[in-house]
Amino acid sequence: MNTAIVHIDCATDSIPEVAEALAALDGVSEVYSVAGNVDLIAVVRVAKFDDIAEVIAGKISKTPGVLNTESHIAFRAYSKHDLEDAFAIGLPDAD
Repeated sequence: MNTAIVHIDCATDSIPEVAEALAALDGVSEVYSVAGNVDLIAVVRVAKFDDIAEVIAGKISKTPGVLNTESHIAFRAYSKHDLEDAFAIGLPDAD
């Protein structure tokens, strides 16, 4: 799986509508409304690396209300959830 994190600036009066439109796009797994320098953060997950460009440049950037994007390609994922699954062997907790 190939993952990109996309920071999105959008028209202030249409943040919820833009977020919903982005969340409906194939390849976009999550969209977060955030505080800070950007309005939204989208997580793009695709099977082929080349599909990242299609989703970001071909779909996200062309969504009405999107003014600017900044993309970050993930090299590796580190997650507490992933680590818990990796070390779990199916035994009940000793608590």
